[in-house]
Amino acid sequence: MILTHSISSKTLELTTISDILFYDKKLELSEEAISKIDSCRNYLDERMLGQDEPIYGINTGFGSLYNVKISKDRLTQLQENLVMSHACGIGDQVPNPIVKLMLLLKIQSLSYGHSGIQLDTVLRLIDFYNHDVLPVIYTLGSLGASGDLAPLAHLALPLIGKGEVFYKGQIKSTQEVMDDFNWKPITLLSKEGLALLNGTQFMSAYGVHLLLKSYKLSYLADFIGSISLDAFDGRIEPFNELVHLVRPHNGQLKTAKRIREFLEDSQLISQQKQHVQDPYSFRCIPQVHGATKDTLEFVHKTIKTEINSVTDNPNIFIEENEIISGGNFHGQPLALALDYLKIAMAELGNISERRTYQLISGQRGLPTFLVDNPGLNSGFMIPQYTAASIVSANKQLATPASVDSIVSSNGQEDHVSMGANSATQAHTLIYNVERILAIELLNAAQAIAFRKPKISSPLIESFLKSYHDEIKFVTQDEIFHDLMKKSVQFIDDFNIDNDLLFD
Repeated sequence: MILTHSISSKTLELTTISDILFYDKKLELSEEAISKIDSCRNYLDERMLGQDEPIYGINTGFGSLYNVKISKDRLTQLQENLVMSHACGIGDQVPNPIVKLMLLLKIQSLSYGHSGIQLDTVLRLIDFYNHDVLPVIYTLGSLGASGDLAPLAHLALPLIGKGEVFYKGQIKSTQEVMDDFNWKPITLLSKEGLALLNGTQFMSAYGVHLLLKSYKLSYLADFIGSISLDAFDGRIEPFNELVHLVRPHNGQLKTAKRIREFLEDSQLISQQKQHVQDPYSFRCIPQVHGATKDTLEFVHKTIKTEINSVTDNPNIFIEENEIISGGNFHGQPLALALDYLKIAMAELGNISERRTYQLISGQRGLPTFLVDNPGLNSGFMIPQYTAASIVSANKQLATPASVDSIVSSNGQEDHVSMGANSATQAHTLIYNVERILAIELLNAAQAIAFRKPKISSPLIESFLKSYHDEIKFVTQDEIFHDLMKKSVQFIDDFNIDNDLLFD
């Protein structure tokens, strides 16, 4: 196993990022990336020697101050002022795994040789990544339009020796950590501050993190749904491939196939049934879970394009001898994709809670609230309340943020994407879906135990054995918070191969 990832123009795949994170790989620049970065910086330096005309962001002010020309001897101060003045994040801290992804994605974007960044600046970002020196960044402050200005300013502050970083389990001043490594602050050259601050790496990092999480939860929703189906004494006929070939949505076909495989050789699914039909939350798993899978594919395509793009401004084109101010930092593609992701994942939680409700309802030979002596014991009554509460909260979080826009920068930035809000809302929502599925699993594992001596498939029985090593069968009332928390931790720790997630 190669434990170093080389930054290059090769397409950065989601599976590649998953491996980088799982194996904690270090980063390095390829010779190709070094050449592109150096060539672009050299071009810009030579261009600026004879450049008296204003070029936005290089020798001018920013935003609505674009017409203010800055003298050559003050260009470093201009860039450092930009970083400091834009570090206006507030609120909760961005989780460290997402900060680390922001570093990776910013390095990737700067490596294409269209940003004018100096090599030392990129190498310092790689140092931060490789040594887990993670800038302290805040969740609130980005409009998702000129890129993620406030979050990326906090990402850039440690380069100039300012701000705070998370290192070895503590928040420390950047200067203290720099002294430990004997690092000197980077002297930012023309355009560098803008190259660092313009970009979509806050939204993109959330998108990558949440998409990886969503693929896992999509798989687990199928698997946990299969356990619930068997526990509910459900029917296998709605998962017959013939049904789905006449409505051949890819996600629907994939879901039905997975369910059939998960339940192969189950005694419960193959036994004689007393009922002709199952409720929609069981019978329509392929249609509902499948639609979410198709959404994930759309979001995947959007995010893959974004993380392999140049998203700062202006863009430098050496061969064409052009420096062009455009709008690649605008987060609209991500804002729409993240809002779509929110809606699709909320529905996985919605239908999961309905299956939980069915399991506790005293139907099909299962005891009411899945416990002996109901009345004396409330059993699994209230975990369903919790799931219902979370589902309701997710409906509110799923409201699209991208339909909003507020004018900023004195009218110069008059349409913004609000994709950063989509990203942080999606983070809360998707982790809520994990909690809902963990509650369903808690109920399904309890319910299926009442079906003994008949058992489910070998695959499910093996999984449940591991699960019951951590969360025991409930014989009488106990603190269900503890059980739910353990269930969340169990599925969070459960590792699924990329080949299964992205098949």
